[in-house]
Amino acid sequence: MTELSLPASLHTVFKAVGNTPVLFIDEPFARAQRGFWAKLEGFNLGGIKDRAALYMVDRARERGDLRPGAPVIESTSGTLGLGLALAGVLHGHPVHLVTDPGLEPIMERMLAAHRAELHIVDLPHPEGGWQEARRQKVTELLGQYPGSWCPDQYHNPDNVAAYGPLADELADQLGDVDILVCAVGTGGHSAGIARGLRQHTPGLRLVGVDTIGSTIFGQPARPRLMRGLGSSIYPRNVDYGAFTEVHWVAPAEAVWSARRLAERQFATGGWSVGAVALVAGWIARTHPEGTRIAAVFPDGPHRYFDTVFNDDYCRTNQLLDPTPPAEPDVVTSPFDCEVTRWTRCTNVTDPMPAAGVSAGAGR
Repeated sequence: MTELSLPASLHTVFKAVGNTPVLFIDEPFARAQRGFWAKLEGFNLGGIKDRAALYMVDRARERGDLRPGAPVIESTSGTLGLGLALAGVLHGHPVHLVTDPGLEPIMERMLAAHRAELHIVDLPHPEGGWQEARRQKVTELLGQYPGSWCPDQYHNPDNVAAYGPLADELADQLGDVDILVCAVGTGGHSAGIARGLRQHTPGLRLVGVDTIGSTIFGQPARPRLMRGLGSSIYPRNVDYGAFTEVHWVAPAEAVWSARRLAERQFATGGWSVGAVALVAGWIARTHPEGTRIAAVFPDGPHRYFDTVFNDDYCRTNQLLDPTPPAEPDVVTSPFDCEVTRWTRCTNVTDPMPAAGVSAGAGR
């Protein structure tokens, strides 16, 4: 269903998603006038994944994969859940979201307020962690609700296609973009925005930002504190060939960065925003003046009041460390060693063949 074919009462909601502003950020990450442009996706109703949720649901309805009134069932760490709840309200679909005990209380309450039914798994999968446990619960629920549909955000190509309009917005706002910095979780927005921007600027360089303990780029999977980026499975939507380099960031480094943003720029966010800003600032400091850098801030600070911006939580998890180093460590391959702090690698390949994983495993 296109926007123009919607009832007039729904136009306001659809126009509230997209066309988000950009903000130039220099200090404290780079000298004045040597900063980067942040795309503030927190200005959407629920965050960047409003775009993907609405698009995936819309395409599924057009194809007949999602019938009128049928349940939508998906695994989420929070942000996509808000987008799917929005789509459910707009189109009349009950929404079932599978999450884990790490979901912030404010997100649990907001999702319930938006009429989503939450299913919380109680044990991590022995190999795939909480993420795989959630995906297995999704499979179970799909069997319980005949006619239900799962967006499968990790592997659905519509998740990538949903971000074409965001790329067009950046091109309109900034002109040619030399370097794009994105957090990587499902792989959707990094792949979709880079693909769109390369139609305007073929030489665009894409920098991925991951968390320590994530297996996406070849590191061993470990329990992860940061939500919204990283993975313990291998999403098919990750476009490995599109990346120039990847940076892994530790939770304390992301907290420092998010809090500095709040102090100096006011516009801030949580784990992903802090990690992306840390990396984008370093790129701005180390590249020639005039390099146009765009960094995607996936959401705002509101869901992180009990974590990133909570001193007691940060103190308990040893996240109030001193200022992170000005430079990342460097590894020549993701398989050289297990990284535990901000680390950079310019050798980005699909880790599954190197890890001996079959084409469908972990997916």
